[in-house]
Amino acid sequence: MAGNAPTASEYVIHHLTHFNNTGHAQEAVIDWSVINIDSMFWSISLGLLTVFILWLAARKATSGVPGRFQGFVELMVDMVADQAKGIVHSAESRKFVAPLALTVFIWIFLMNFMDLIPVDLLPRLWEGAVAAGGGDPAHAYMRVVPTADLNITLGMSSGVLLLCLYYNVKIKGVSGWVHELFTAPFGAHPLLWPVNFAMQIIEFVAKTVSHGMRLFGNLYAGELLFILIALLGGTATVFGFVGHLIAGSIWAIFHILIIVLQAFIFMMLTLVYVGQAHESH
Repeated sequence: MAGNAPTASEYVIHHLTHFNNTGHAQEAVIDWSVINIDSMFWSISLGLLTVFILWLAARKATSGVPGRFQGFVELMVDMVADQAKGIVHSAESRKFVAPLALTVFIWIFLMNFMDLIPVDLLPRLWEGAVAAGGGDPAHAYMRVVPTADLNITLGMSSGVLLLCLYYNVKIKGVSGWVHELFTAPFGAHPLLWPVNFAMQIIEFVAKTVSHGMRLFGNLYAGELLFILIALLGGTATVFGFVGHLIAGSIWAIFHILIIVLQAFIFMMLTLVYVGQAHESH
């Protein structure tokens, strides 16, 4: 950033501020009037990259001995297909749900993987581009981990909710699903209808919110820890620099497990919730 070196709090706040359509720092986690342009850019770009990877794998697929790339993709396809078969019992639904789950897994993994890029690399490049364009680099905000933005993760979990509602109607019919909303889980007595309906709505909301919050919380914490570790490298001391390298390397190695695990958990919960939409109470 331009001018004097930022303090630790200014450094952290700068790295946790989104580039959005308001043109200034936005402290609220969720504000429906604000569009986090950086989150949208990176999530859409990585989504297109996911589609390209899967298209490339399908294009290069052969019936002979697979290469490393095809073998790796086939391994993931088989893994997701096996999980889907054990959860979603409709073979017709699995034709769509299994490829969707695979796409979700790879997409979230790539978004999570952005957390392993050095904290200052892409924001500094963005600051340079803004300065070259005559802007103020001190207000050049750029966050590159879309899954550390609650708007993105809740948007994805809301998409899963819509998919569940679709399969509830498709499998059970409108009348069958409405009947289930008012008669499960406590019974069909008219006095229990309001309670049953309230419980069903609470279940849908709780699953959607927890689905998105789980992914967001883990990646936000990881991003924040990387930012705090990066502060060690700016202390201008040998101990700070060495501590930054050691702590950063240890956390990066451990974080590899987190980014894979969180992508897998989100994918599995997607399959579980869609599978539940196929079941009758």
